[in-house]
Amino acid sequence: MSAVNKSVLYLCVTGLFALSSCGTPEYQAERKHCEAEWLLKIPPVYRQEAVTKYRSEERPTGRSTCTTAGTVTTCQQVMETVSVPYTDIETVDIKARQRDPQIASCAARACAAKYGNSKCET
Repeated sequence: MSAVNKSVLYLCVTGLFALSSCGTPEYQAERKHCEAEWLLKIPPVYRQEAVTKYRSEERPTGRSTCTTAGTVTTCQQVMETVSVPYTDIETVDIKARQRDPQIASCAARACAAKYGNSKCET
């Protein structure tokens, strides 16, 4: 599977998770309809971009903790977790920032028309 296909799959799964994780079922249905409509009006345009990500690493602090049992002293280095930045390439939809507010607005309008509120709450 190519990097672009993996990224598209990731975006779809992430979008579906976000969609299913909040709002009423009625709101989700309206949002899904609006998303389909706005994906046609503003189709995705994918571009690879360099992004900064972070990973955690354990590093020695330079200090040690020592314990003595009888005549044997055992020392262990004290470690700390540090955040290390690195650059990665991600495929992003550069039209998402333009499209997402339209989808949210469309869903809110549809909910207000059907349920009298923007969250489709009954």
